[in-house]
Amino acid sequence: MTRIGLIRENKIPGDNRVALTPAQCKWILKNSSEITIIAQGSEGRCFSDKEYRMAGVEVRENLDDCDILFGIKEVSRDELIPGKTYLFFSHTKKKQPRNQPLLRSILEKKITLIDYECLEHDDGQRIIGFGFFAGVVGAHNGMMAYGNRTGLYKLERVYKQRSFRELIHTYFGLRLPNVKVAITGSGRVAHGILEVMNLMGILEVEPDDYRRRRFSYPVYTQLKGADLYRNKITGKYSRADFHAHPEKYECIFLPYAEQTDILMNGVYWDKNVPRLFEKNDVHPDTFIIQTIADITDDAGGSVPINLGDQTIEDPVYGVDKTTLEKTAPYLRHSIDMMAVGNLPNELPRDASRYFGEQLIKYVLEDLLKGGSDIIKRATIVSNGNLTKPFDYLKNYAEGRGEEKV
Repeated sequence: MTRIGLIRENKIPGDNRVALTPAQCKWILKNSSEITIIAQGSEGRCFSDKEYRMAGVEVRENLDDCDILFGIKEVSRDELIPGKTYLFFSHTKKKQPRNQPLLRSILEKKITLIDYECLEHDDGQRIIGFGFFAGVVGAHNGMMAYGNRTGLYKLERVYKQRSFRELIHTYFGLRLPNVKVAITGSGRVAHGILEVMNLMGILEVEPDDYRRRRFSYPVYTQLKGADLYRNKITGKYSRADFHAHPEKYECIFLPYAEQTDILMNGVYWDKNVPRLFEKNDVHPDTFIIQTIADITDDAGGSVPINLGDQTIEDPVYGVDKTTLEKTAPYLRHSIDMMAVGNLPNELPRDASRYFGEQLIKYVLEDLLKGGSDIIKRATIVSNGNLTKPFDYLKNYAEGRGEEKV
């Protein structure tokens, strides 16, 4: 008998998403007599304890007897149970300084950590995540911020809607100005952004047309790898080469900033990937972007004027174009920045259903059978030891060298 535990989220700001919904738990229990599911009691989940009990899930505080523990965000160090197998987003693969103590505790407590972010198909495509709904909410919030800035239209907050379907109904009758929106990326986040653009009636145009002229109706263009990056020597773009050697490339986004009112950023970024632009590029009057929704939300990353997270309740701040300092939003000489790290929390039930479906489809069965190549590649720590693909985290985990915190 395998005991699966659904842990209570305790990170601040709070997260109300779940790895498995009550209906998904009910399906698992119906189709396997070798599994027991226990949910740690929580007042903050988007699904109540009562809903889990009605699905046949035991709800209690202590999960010490569980074999596998599912969470969403980082687990508090003092709540980690030694010797267990955990699945959650640890946010350690990029050596994020804030989570160095967490990884060290995982090693010390002989825990096995399987990171959702590292679950990938053989070709590197991510298997599981909340990117689509981050794109949906981020796109809505970006458009909302531009409406608030200009006073030309008004959008309600996403979290006030009970579902994605209800959110769609708020777009009926929406009339937008002849705004121009640039969307970067081609993954799940970008797909969520595109969904909202189409639902709002914003028309797609090719990048070349987008750069040449204004339109009498709202338009967007999607900028993928070849539209954003080129090899510094050859001037060409190769997806495989770019992902292997991003430092050989430069970004060619800046000309779009002369024709863009709203930037929706959905590109993956790490320290070797060129930024979309540099901080000083926002000074000239030719940089006309007024609103940026940095949906992938890397502070100082692909959008270098991202000065850090806001909250769901207060998602937008300003960045002064001259001083680059943080200001109140919607000021004349500022660029509005929408940057929130837990955007899918505004549609938690929809996001959780989608997440759980992918978890059941691609991960759960192999996990219960003892593993697979996919799970092996996503295992950062095995019984308290860094696995070979993640040896590079050793100094970081120990707090030594340049990664010391």
